[in-house]
Amino acid sequence: MDKSELKRKVCAEIDRHKDEIGAIAEKILASPEMGYREYKTAELVKETLSSLGIPYTDGLAVTGVMGRLSGRDTKARVAVIGELDAVTCSSHPKSDRISGAAHACGHNAQIAAMLGCAMGLMAVAGELDGEVDFLAAPAEEYVEIGYRESLRERGEIDFFGGKQELIRTGVFDGIDMAMMVHAQGATPENELYIGGSSLGFVAKKIDFIGKAAHAAAAPHEGVNALNAAMAAMMCIHAQRETFRDEDRIRIHPIITNGGELVNVVPSRVTMETYVRGASLEAISDASEKVDRAIDGASYAIGAKCEIKNYKGYLPLIQSEELSEIFAENSQLLDNPPRVIRGVPMTASTDIGDLGYLIPIIQPMMGGFVGSLHSADFAVADKILAYVNPAKIMAMTVIDLLSDGAKGAIAVKESFKPRLTKEEYINC
Repeated sequence: MDKSELKRKVCAEIDRHKDEIGAIAEKILASPEMGYREYKTAELVKETLSSLGIPYTDGLAVTGVMGRLSGRDTKARVAVIGELDAVTCSSHPKSDRISGAAHACGHNAQIAAMLGCAMGLMAVAGELDGEVDFLAAPAEEYVEIGYRESLRERGEIDFFGGKQELIRTGVFDGIDMAMMVHAQGATPENELYIGGSSLGFVAKKIDFIGKAAHAAAAPHEGVNALNAAMAAMMCIHAQRETFRDEDRIRIHPIITNGGELVNVVPSRVTMETYVRGASLEAISDASEKVDRAIDGASYAIGAKCEIKNYKGYLPLIQSEELSEIFAENSQLLDNPPRVIRGVPMTASTDIGDLGYLIPIIQPMMGGFVGSLHSADFAVADKILAYVNPAKIMAMTVIDLLSDGAKGAIAVKESFKPRLTKEEYINC
């Protein structure tokens, strides 16, 4: 069977399952879970893979699930990824009323598209000269640093990001390339963004340590840790004019603990922040300036500070070859999207880390209204959000794994890893 016929067959199969694909997305939307706690979503993935007859492994990086579809040969392995976790956005209409978690980043659409891709490819598995791994990955959102620190202390994880942990534990060993799709916020139109970059970052957790005292009777006996934190934020702001525009530095601290009681001088205040940038050199320079601002502000107030730096994510560099294959397949849809190339993104993603080891892509697709991570984020068009991404990924897999997996072999041979797995883990 030629590639065009294979593509028609998988698209027809995905169309046959489009209501089921949409129902998966809506069910996940109604049960959002934060990173490394996505147990209900993982169960839904397992149930769906089982119904398709795809064997899977679970418990990967705590909650991850991976099913494998085997073709007639094993010349290459391609991973199709969806992300399990939500973000905290308690004002979102679909948020969890206890945790505040909400799918305000569209990860529910990713899982639905990934599983939809699996449904389509099941119809042509015997024609593929390779294997396809369908990976539901945990904890892409690098949040709740204190909670993840506790997981590491208990020996459950080493890295705070899900794909980072999957790299460390060997889940990506033997996988030749990977793809996934992401929602493009505030884009209800039928548009496809390919080949864009994103920022890397280092994460920080800062404890400001002062001295407690009665806030009214004896404030002079205390050292106000909250004042130290506020002064530190102002000192960080004062550094912003020193950042070059092309480095795209982003720093956005939050206070996660601002004190214990209103009538006690705060003796311990905790801040979390990222320092993002377009290159590792820019991140390092900005990170040093932030640390200096924190140290200086703490000294001025008479407080102490403890700064913990955590490995964040690397800047995203996507495979040009994979991006073009994906874009070409998008134009085979009955209603092809407008393709927009090379738009930089100032957010960060852990698939950027994987891109230092193997070829990867994360196209951004329209069909959504509202800004990402906001209360008004929602699906505008279910076909654009759920069904079309499944079709394009399935057709891309066919290009990679048919005809002796020539497409995958060509992509793999043109790729030069920037790091080995060992270098990545130890860097």
